[in-house]
Amino acid sequence: MMDSKELLRLLCNADGPSGYEEGVRSLMRELMEKFVDEIQTDKLGTLVGIKKGTQEQPRVMLAAHMDEIGFIVRYITKEGYLKFTPLGGWMDQLILGQRVVIKTREGDVLGVIGCKPPHIVPPAERTKLIERKDMFIDVGVKSEEEVAGLGIKIGDPIVPYGPFEEMAKGKAYMGKGLDDRVGCALLIKILEEVGSDHPNTIYAAATVQEEVGLRGAQTAAYLVKPDVAIALEVAIAGDVPGVNPEDAQAKLGGGPVICLYDVSLIPNIRLRDLFIDTAKELGISYQFEIMEGGATDAGRIHLYAEGVPSIVIGVPTRHIHSPIGIMSAEDFENTKKLLIAVLKKLDSQTVVSLKPL
Repeated sequence: MMDSKELLRLLCNADGPSGYEEGVRSLMRELMEKFVDEIQTDKLGTLVGIKKGTQEQPRVMLAAHMDEIGFIVRYITKEGYLKFTPLGGWMDQLILGQRVVIKTREGDVLGVIGCKPPHIVPPAERTKLIERKDMFIDVGVKSEEEVAGLGIKIGDPIVPYGPFEEMAKGKAYMGKGLDDRVGCALLIKILEEVGSDHPNTIYAAATVQEEVGLRGAQTAAYLVKPDVAIALEVAIAGDVPGVNPEDAQAKLGGGPVICLYDVSLIPNIRLRDLFIDTAKELGISYQFEIMEGGATDAGRIHLYAEGVPSIVIGVPTRHIHSPIGIMSAEDFENTKKLLIAVLKKLDSQTVVSLKPL
């Protein structure tokens, strides 16, 4: 059986910013094909692993997005510095001074995000937020020609440099791209461990371009034609200084997070209750999230055709949409257990019961 920590290490260390998911997609295909009966791909690049159970229907769609937030080279100065545009949502103050990797056709190039040195900034300006437009990526050269010699071109994608690491004597992990390689790892572990007695067919979708508008989820839903859908995600862990529990109540170690609201989805109420009741049966602690900013793949999937009962289940994660996130190993395992238990309950009768009367 595949070790969860090593699976997460593989996935987080793979690169795949929105629209440039080739690296992580090839890894996901390699991992998926060990546990599924068939793999399909849509025209945007989403992978769908099909795992048959005891019944062909219902079609249960699990969705986790492969893409991570990153950047793209938009301009190269005569002096050899790179100007860049974000792929996905970044706060400017989180990226200054960070190491990055430029993904070129000839290989990876290391760089660092810099700005004007503080020694020559007037005192009145030193407390002001430095905006992205005033930053650049330094790849250690002195000219535009040397940048070309490294194989860097306008349009090349960029990812944070943040190798996956174990923390707190194995209780926690840190790394780049936890959003949503955590969900991708859940997909693989569920396919591996769910067995063959689930009363449905599982369609495990590793989607693309979620961070730039939930695009892969929309096309994947047309491919799958789901009867019910579960998005596997990270959730905002609010157990950090300065965060009001009213705004983000989930904590590391508190268990899987059931999202009750985001700007794209209000979950199916009966499906929500099925997760709550199952967590109680298993003795798994669970948490809630109401997210007033942001959306997930379920926001597009639930609008497919005449509608799909959908929900988002997340693993609480600190520092999402930053170069490095932190998650709990225990939360990952408990989320996996809860998801597998619910999957084994999703027979035709149960899925029909999710439809409003």
